[in-house]
Amino acid sequence: MTNRGRIENGGFLLFLTIITIALGVVVSAFAAALLWSALAAILFQPLYQKLLKRWPERRNLAASLAMLIIFVAVVVPTLIIASLMIDQASSVYTSMQSGQINFAAYFQQIHDALPQRLQQLVDKSGIDSFERLQSRISGALGNSVRTIAGQALSIGRNAFAFLLAFGIALYVTFFLLRDGDRVGPAICRALPLERSVTERLVGKFVAVVRATIKGSVIVGLVQGGLGALTFWLVGVPAALLWGLLMALTSLLPALGPAIVWVPVAVYLLATGAIWQGVAVIVSGVVVIGLADNILRPILVGRDTGIPDYVVLVTTLGGIEICGLSGIVVGPVVAALFLAGWQILTEQRLGQPEPDA
Repeated sequence: MTNRGRIENGGFLLFLTIITIALGVVVSAFAAALLWSALAAILFQPLYQKLLKRWPERRNLAASLAMLIIFVAVVVPTLIIASLMIDQASSVYTSMQSGQINFAAYFQQIHDALPQRLQQLVDKSGIDSFERLQSRISGALGNSVRTIAGQALSIGRNAFAFLLAFGIALYVTFFLLRDGDRVGPAICRALPLERSVTERLVGKFVAVVRATIKGSVIVGLVQGGLGALTFWLVGVPAALLWGLLMALTSLLPALGPAIVWVPVAVYLLATGAIWQGVAVIVSGVVVIGLADNILRPILVGRDTGIPDYVVLVTTLGGIEICGLSGIVVGPVVAALFLAGWQILTEQRLGQPEPDA
């Protein structure tokens, strides 16, 4: 290749780099909406293909019916649950403001119910006084509830921006569903990678996205629903709110809903509600834990091939960087990282490596 040819190729690659970065900056305000549009299109592409088989010459109709099913089965229930959660969070916040809920008093009840030796250990465990611990925990809980209420108010103030992003997400999802079988191969052909490498990376990406979303949603809904039902049966106020928190914490391997139900069980036992505390413990260990042990390996582990500790770290890191989208972004990055290094090892050694 001549010097002129190298310069022209280098200039073209520089142009592609600059224009790609520029496009990313332009659409960055709707990055989350576009990401979830792509994820929804990947997840529901099999549904669209089934509808397309029924009406092979009517792609718009098949995509419209798929969007209708998504809206009725996913979007509407999500909005209803979100509104109920905001209502219960606001109710808890109002009760805190009026003094009906006093976390400091609750922790004092737990402290007083402990044996004398444990009380002395707690008071001497590096904290000057148990009152300071009360203040810190109460403040943290109060700030958490205030944050939830603040987010609810923020959604109300930014309703137009939310509706705009929501509308863009639905609009883009329609076209990605309809044209995904064309857009996907076109992107793969444009990537400067060997065809076999591209196919493996894309296959890994799609498998992890589907397994993560499908597994996270189903496991979270099941565990959150069981937790909310348990709390409602034992008389814990705002059971739906705590159930939703359990659904969110179920995204974290090894920790999961125990972050929510263990403190509740401790409080119930310490305040004399013995059978209620025992019921929460039994439900948490046997029912909720069993649901996770049965469903997660079936829906997530088998398809991703990612160790649990990697899922935990990358999920937390993804949430820290990308917010809710990090639930998927973190494991996907981990999966592509492992797949990429596995491919490099195979090419270097000249032999296939066992799947991670």
